[in-house]
Amino acid sequence: MIRLLLFDLDGTLLRSDKTLSPRTLAALRDCQAKGISIGVCTSRSEQNCLDFLPHLSPDAVISSGGAVVRSGEELISTAVFTPDETNRMIAVARAICGPDVELTVDTLERHYWNYKVDPLQWDKTWGGSVWTDYEGFSEECLKLCVQIFDETNAEALRRALPDCDMVRFSGGDWYKLTRAGVTKENAIRLLCAHRGVDTSELAAFGDDLADIGMLRLAGLGVAMGNALPEVKDAADRVIGTNDEDGIAAFLESEYDI
Repeated sequence: MIRLLLFDLDGTLLRSDKTLSPRTLAALRDCQAKGISIGVCTSRSEQNCLDFLPHLSPDAVISSGGAVVRSGEELISTAVFTPDETNRMIAVARAICGPDVELTVDTLERHYWNYKVDPLQWDKTWGGSVWTDYEGFSEECLKLCVQIFDETNAEALRRALPDCDMVRFSGGDWYKLTRAGVTKENAIRLLCAHRGVDTSELAAFGDDLADIGMLRLAGLGVAMGNALPEVKDAADRVIGTNDEDGIAAFLESEYDI
């Protein structure tokens, strides 16, 4: 019996225009009314989820690729790089990819970015990113993202930072780095242990490479119709796309709502 539903956001719960389908929201509320908990498991920072969380009212939120785990309002776990480690990672990324490489840093309170174009110009739902040049940066980091156009540089960065978990986001040139072992699936293990839910009682939904581990971990791993082939191969089920109410149709059929 499934007791917990966990959803990636971009490419999964969100449509391509970064909105939530009313039909999907209704299906999620109906699941909660039946006693099934729902949660978000995303690589976005908490700050960049703020447009969606009030509408979702999730029972759990995993953010920054697994570096932050919350059950309700309770903070269960954080996995951070120290300020010195963060500055070293930034320096290594600049040495390999060039001094003007774009970088983002998630902290518990803010999302930092040395952007060249304000992200709100292309995504109005994007939470407020704080521009910085990272000079004298002195905060703990949950997740660092680096924009890398050359795969050779990406591999060089991976070798230079062996104590990091590094994954590329599909459909772009961004790579996320968290502490080694900090992944969505490991965060889910912490969440399930805290809530007394066995992973066999979990259904996880995703579309991208960072979702493969959680789909394999879950009792039911569900890939979106728009997911990468590798993600579909890892899933138990493949449903409709994020733009055709794939999740809502699945929940309505599976849970008789």
